[in-house]
Amino acid sequence: MKFELKQDYIELFKLLKVLDLVDSGAHAKMLIADGYVKRNSEVELRKRAKIISGDTIEIAEVIIEVK
Repeated sequence: MKFELKQDYIELFKLLKVLDLVDSGAHAKMLIADGYVKRNSEVELRKRAKIISGDTIEIAEVIIEVK
């Protein structure tokens, strides 16, 4: 799955919500805090991590390429 940034960055929990991978922002924050989300193959625990072009996000079986 590809996501095209319209700004310099998007916060991690907002990215998951925008792509409809979670039911709510609270659900996204919970998954991130519990270690279910990887950024560039490393577990990312910061809910508001700034995701920039070139990052790869993994959650469950979904891989998101940020452009």
